[in-house]
Amino acid sequence: MSFLNDLLGDQGQQAGSGSLIGVAGQLIEKAGGVQGLISMLQQHGLGGAVQSWVGTGANQPVSGDQLGQALQSGGMGSLVQEAAGKLGVDPNELLGKLSQVLPHAVDHLTPDGQVPADGQGGGGFNLGMLEGLAGELLGGTSRS
Repeated sequence: MSFLNDLLGDQGQQAGSGSLIGVAGQLIEKAGGVQGLISMLQQHGLGGAVQSWVGTGANQPVSGDQLGQALQSGGMGSLVQEAAGKLGVDPNELLGKLSQVLPHAVDHLTPDGQVPADGQGGGGFNLGMLEGLAGELLGGTSRS
């Protein structure tokens, strides 16, 4: 499967559970929104990288292993396992791809370098908020 197909899912469908953006959205939603995901990742060792994703500068990379450890510690391991099964990929492969997409998703959802308050993308997150992210990733128009 190509990176474009991974991002968009089969037949270029909107961000759903069959795409990397959909999986990123599920992680954000299960964590309680952007604020919840950022807090969870910071608590589990990715504080500096996550701050760069929120800030207006370049996004610091994280490895799939680092992301996997943080998500597992934050209680999200089962979601990764389930999503990998749905996508038909190894969980480590999914984490590697998510480690590339998740920084852009957080960056996209914090356009002014500010984490949205609850009700503004915090607790009220929905997948529609990630609309346009695939275009940014493919067109290179994000802040990173």
